[in-house]
Amino acid sequence: MEDKEENILKQINSPADLRKLPSEKLDTVCTQLRQYIIDILSQTPGHLAASLGTVELTVALHYVFNTPDDRIVWDVGHQAYGHKILTGRRDAFHSLRQFKGISGFPNPKESDYDAFIAGHASNSISAALGMSIASNLKQEDNRHVIAVIGDGAMTGGLAFEGLNNASNNPNNLLIILNDNDMAIDHSVGGLSKYLVDVTTSQAYNKIRYDLYKKLRKMNFISENIRENILRFNNSLKALITKQHNLFEGFSIRYFGPIDGHDVSNLIDKLNDIKDMEGPKLLHIKTKKGKGFKPAEESATEWHAPGKFNKETGERIILKNLNEPQLYQDVFGHTLVELAENDERIVGITPAMPTGCSMNYMMKEFPSRTFDVGIAEGHAVTFSAGLAKEGMIPFCNIYSSFMQRAYDQVIHDVAIQKLHMVLCLDRAGLVGEDGATHHGNFDLAYLRPIPNLTIASPLNELDLRNLMYTGYKTETGPFVIRYPRGKGELDKWQNKMEVLPVGKGKLLRNGSQIAVLSIGPIGNEVKKAIDLVEIDGLSVAHYDMIYLKPIDEELLHEVGKCFSRVITVENGTIIGGLGSAVMEFMSENEYNTHVKRIGVKDRFIEHGSISDLYQLCGMDAISIAKTITDALFPDNPDVLANGQIKPYNQPRISTINS
Repeated sequence: MEDKEENILKQINSPADLRKLPSEKLDTVCTQLRQYIIDILSQTPGHLAASLGTVELTVALHYVFNTPDDRIVWDVGHQAYGHKILTGRRDAFHSLRQFKGISGFPNPKESDYDAFIAGHASNSISAALGMSIASNLKQEDNRHVIAVIGDGAMTGGLAFEGLNNASNNPNNLLIILNDNDMAIDHSVGGLSKYLVDVTTSQAYNKIRYDLYKKLRKMNFISENIRENILRFNNSLKALITKQHNLFEGFSIRYFGPIDGHDVSNLIDKLNDIKDMEGPKLLHIKTKKGKGFKPAEESATEWHAPGKFNKETGERIILKNLNEPQLYQDVFGHTLVELAENDERIVGITPAMPTGCSMNYMMKEFPSRTFDVGIAEGHAVTFSAGLAKEGMIPFCNIYSSFMQRAYDQVIHDVAIQKLHMVLCLDRAGLVGEDGATHHGNFDLAYLRPIPNLTIASPLNELDLRNLMYTGYKTETGPFVIRYPRGKGELDKWQNKMEVLPVGKGKLLRNGSQIAVLSIGPIGNEVKKAIDLVEIDGLSVAHYDMIYLKPIDEELLHEVGKCFSRVITVENGTIIGGLGSAVMEFMSENEYNTHVKRIGVKDRFIEHGSISDLYQLCGMDAISIAKTITDALFPDNPDVLANGQIKPYNQPRISTINS
């Protein structure tokens, strides 16, 4: 990049600086902004393709609108990296998604320019509508509110609820539909462009609005008649252009589609329509990965590519064939094995076939695998319908996204005790995506629901076993939760077996204290016990496997044998395993002190898994310290430089088990 070009982006420390530039400089700004994103993300992994596709839109929005007083609500932060760079975070952009660095998603706590949280899809229209109506109620007549939604997010039911409400309440909301080659409409050439130019022109709309005001003043037109005229106008445009769009039935003015990579035309159209009264939608066409050929050619692969060579486009993938596999890949391959032996097995995912590795089954059994789009509630109820008719659905949804389908799990699945397997990928702390994506709450929010079986594997072998157990368990819905990232074992394939429902297992005998864990976090417990046993401590370790039904026989054994118990879970300690153990000990009148390790009552920031484990006291050294603190409460500082201090054997032997 030449110094002269580089200096233009360096001059922009806020959108106010951008607005001082002459419009002829904006193409250069877009070029620099796109290259800066590529430069940083080649070394600092993030979501590349989506943000490259919205560079021109980002520049145009901040050039036309008076942000942050005007509100831009992004739908999913994957497309907002350019927005972060232009709003005072350019020099911090290298810390993207790193511990104590800037977030990968818009977050109002980080910047006034981030109007609303944006980690889950489809919420932008509803949130922006609320802001727009709030401005009306507060008589803030000069404030503009813009919702930027990708058409992938338009499959979410919340987006349609927002559209429906926008058409029924007075507001001046502007919706930008970013259509990145997942076509909702197709342009039909010159006539379509002419209609876009005419219907977005200031002269056309001034005449149209003045006529409406006169007719309204003379009582020749009412609000209901106005809405009917607007629907007729949309239908007439559709008839002329021989194309239809999703918004004809709403009382929302529709403009487009236009080229989302022509920054000058975008600015012209935004200026033309920004002060129109009433809700309106501008449909732009963009290309994911724009400006970086490998990402343009394979947007899915380059959605979040990791490190890459920005010159050659080669992704830097460090993979050892003898190392543990990703949990998601173990799930994907195991599902294919099960499906090969039973044609009743079907796979369902809401827009994450590659992310959850259901693409393996999609390749082998395309007619029995369903990507339903960003529609988690539908995914669960669709699966329930399949189960009701005798199929065996494996419905795979990221843990944090399953929150959006909570009612469906209760109403459509659990009440009917349907035979289906809900697989919660990305359970627990997920790392760099931060608070909106951590799957910390599933154990707690699912545990109260009757008829559910809830389990989590210690490793890949148990993941396979639990998938097989869920397939074989016909008494009701079966939930399996597992984390993001690699497993523990080099050899992960086994002959699958049923793990008795509601039964845990003793992994390690001990006499002084018992540690109860659930899921792969138990491997950190194993390491912790290795540390403290060097000093002669005797620690029992139980893998609970099932949160519901919980192994009461095992808990009776623990309650009778130990006065000190530690629970460890990769999730919130409120309502999860620790709460279940405390409830059991209290109800059965055991005099057992329970210390819970997990995520406390807070939202956890972004960072590497190792950083976040340390932050939450869930790493091996922190767990070891908790064990020794529990046994030696008068000497809490028993660790130095990450090592356990030696103890005198007589002192240890005085501890009562």
